[in-house]
Amino acid sequence: MKRLLWSIGGCLLLTLVLVAAPGCEGITSPPASTGTGDVISSQETGIWVSGTGEVAVTPNIAVLQVGVEAQEATVAEAQAAMSAAMEEVMASLTSNGVGQEDVQTQYFTISQRTRWSDISDEEIVVGYRVTNLVIANIRDIASVGSIIDDVVTAGGDLIRVNDLSFTVEDPSDYYDEARELATADALEKARKLAEQTGVELGDPTYVSESAYMPSIYSGMVYGLGEMAIPAPTIVTPTSPGQVNITLTVEIAYAIK
Repeated sequence: MKRLLWSIGGCLLLTLVLVAAPGCEGITSPPASTGTGDVISSQETGIWVSGTGEVAVTPNIAVLQVGVEAQEATVAEAQAAMSAAMEEVMASLTSNGVGQEDVQTQYFTISQRTRWSDISDEEIVVGYRVTNLVIANIRDIASVGSIIDDVVTAGGDLIRVNDLSFTVEDPSDYYDEARELATADALEKARKLAEQTGVELGDPTYVSESAYMPSIYSGMVYGLGEMAIPAPTIVTPTSPGQVNITLTVEIAYAIK
């Protein structure tokens, strides 16, 4: 009976090891024979490695989310107030060199403002809110602070500055550089594994990649109500910092 238990336990352990092995980076098991005499795909065997390449880049474009929000007793009044303020905001962006092709409407909504009436025991409409937000791409990084100040002044008490981020307009060249670094990193790992295990490295049988480029956010918000922030009286300081473009490759090499 004990021998039977040991035999079953040994089989379970062997099965666990074989199942876990393909999930690890390194050398996988050789092709297994199927019942029909075929072998499994060569992509399931060999040396699997991942490589990472990272390039630090200074952003060359600022993305500003700005707009206006008006609250009035009627929709017409709220929309009129919003339109007048938005025209001033757009004129400010244009006068600061932001082209029409770099401004896009992101959000527009008209909503009711309600409150609960204890007298009538129901919710009643007390006004309307109209919000219009646009995204402006600012290409003159050095002028971002002064552009924000002019926009805030133009929009007055109806202004909304929801977000400011910095990014790279065309990162393709930087992706190429990061890809070269990632591929070299993967090849170096594969060579070391082959050397340390006494096998000869073959040609790649599988290659995949994934890339990531985060934006840098300032976190600034101007608005109305209890969370309102007064318009600045000096130039708003901004700093684009750096963006790290990261690319990862996964490569499987055959074993000769």
